[in-house]
Amino acid sequence: MENKIMVLCDTNILIEVYRNNLTIIENLQRIGQSNLAVSDVTSAELFYGARNKTELRAIRKDLNNLTVLSVNQAISSMAVELIEQYSLSHKLNLPDALIASTAIWHDIPLYTLNLKDFRFLKDINLYQNPKFFE
Repeated sequence: MENKIMVLCDTNILIEVYRNNLTIIENLQRIGQSNLAVSDVTSAELFYGARNKTELRAIRKDLNNLTVLSVNQAISSMAVELIEQYSLSHKLNLPDALIASTAIWHDIPLYTLNLKDFRFLKDINLYQNPKFFE
């Protein structure tokens, strides 16, 4: 039996899927759809970026195939602490703090193309090596 673990995808990962980035698509296929999660913050960011109702429906359909992790009180509190600690020094913004807190709270790796936005966080596990899941 394969030992697979959940991976939290940052918004930019799904945007690259919509741009047909084959490297990202192959990495996600390697991880496996049943092991992919997004924060509800990512869901909101994708909906916000939809250019029309057709895109909005496509995003909804795609999100229905993923695990969507909601922001709970613990995640929210952790995000506030991260903002207090890192907003001035590293320009950590609220959506990234919520996404990072989701990954940390659930103890799952975060798959992002913006490593610089997260690598300074001591408790985060960043997904960087596609071989990690083989």
